[in-house]
Amino acid sequence: MMHPLGEILYAATLSLTTVEDYKVIRDSVHGSVRVDVPFLPLIESNELQRLHGVHQLGLANLVYPGANHTRLEHSLGAFSVADKMGSSLRLKEDEAALVKCAALLHDIGHLPYSHTFEMVLHEQFGIDHVEISKRLVLGQDTVVSEEESAVLEGELRVVDALERQGMDPKEISSLLSGAARHHQEQKTLGDHRGQAHFNDRRYLGQMICGPVDVDQLDYLMRDAHYTGVAYGVIDLDRLMDTIGIFNGDLVVDKGGASAVEGMLVARALMFSTVYYHKTVRIAELMLAKAVEMLDSDDIEAVFKMTDSSLLSHLVSQGGYSQEVATRIKYRRLFKKAFAVAAHDIEDGQWEAVEAMGNFKKRRRLEEEIAAKAGIDPGHVVIDIPSHELPVSEPRMSLMDIRIVDGDRVRLLPRVSSITQSLQSRRVYEWAVMVACPRDSTEQVARAAQKLIAL
Repeated sequence: MMHPLGEILYAATLSLTTVEDYKVIRDSVHGSVRVDVPFLPLIESNELQRLHGVHQLGLANLVYPGANHTRLEHSLGAFSVADKMGSSLRLKEDEAALVKCAALLHDIGHLPYSHTFEMVLHEQFGIDHVEISKRLVLGQDTVVSEEESAVLEGELRVVDALERQGMDPKEISSLLSGAARHHQEQKTLGDHRGQAHFNDRRYLGQMICGPVDVDQLDYLMRDAHYTGVAYGVIDLDRLMDTIGIFNGDLVVDKGGASAVEGMLVARALMFSTVYYHKTVRIAELMLAKAVEMLDSDDIEAVFKMTDSSLLSHLVSQGGYSQEVATRIKYRRLFKKAFAVAAHDIEDGQWEAVEAMGNFKKRRRLEEEIAAKAGIDPGHVVIDIPSHELPVSEPRMSLMDIRIVDGDRVRLLPRVSSITQSLQSRRVYEWAVMVACPRDSTEQVARAAQKLIAL
């Protein structure tokens, strides 16, 4: 008996085909994505449906007009890659279902415009989108406001859909955050022979969040496709053919090492070219500052919003919030006034740079520059990428991919000169960047040069 599927508005790039005991979603990156009936209530859930209104790449469409894909598309893509990886690894049925659920739900905690407000969450609330995702999976929070709840015919929450499927929300929640800790704890590898790791299933968490995971594999391919850049090309088939499990860890056979190197190179170039594009960063900083200046109750309400409802809310607030929302709408963005190139920073200076990225210090410096330049303090934004990157994408430092050669396991940096180079490469061009309205760039540049001493 097929589970009744309500009316779901899929993105224009997706179409739905009904079959007896599953549905096929046509995806622009992976082609046909098969979704078995037990997973359909998850897609119907409020948490997944909200992702229709959240851009995958935040404000990158202001630079790359095609980058209008959503977090829902990415979630379905991660689900598809998890299905392929689970088949390649010959996971047991319960393990495969667990990983596919986690892949589908890993981003439900994202705020509007995706990573744009990751630092706001981190600095003002001490959490990240993963923590919010876990709360939603466990049923500890909801994305539906009281007004919306009155309109909806009953709430279909993720936690209810999981329990209906016979899945344990706690197991799903643990996969969303557990893998990163495992990788941090295992920076070195000795000989695995004779060690009792066979009963550990670290590979499940590593499939969701690790050096080679379903999240990265989809977002790199998807983001490259929609932005039109040629840097996110990944040999997914080769990776699926050579990935395996060794003593409880996810590993890659030595024959797939070049495919892993290709993925790491793609990731580095996508960050340099797309995610840390100067104009994208400025737009995101402007929007983040507008949200930071809201009342605390308003900031908490942002958790439940979509991109469009957030902009509408900012307009309704008037003043600076309305100004920023209008500038974003019509692409009247701030311009770079001053920057210190990353390659000009000595090793001993990076600690001072990252200290400058502290929320209070950064805001105080923005106010000082604005005062010296004679402009409104809201019209100066400062970017310190080295301070934010570990929060927004902690996997950039995770290159300890296990390569299997016979009965030996070696970490990729020990056998790959490309990976060694990537470890020392910074994906951003500037250590510090200051931006402001176009007509104030000269005075802001003079002020910043005097106040930023490195």
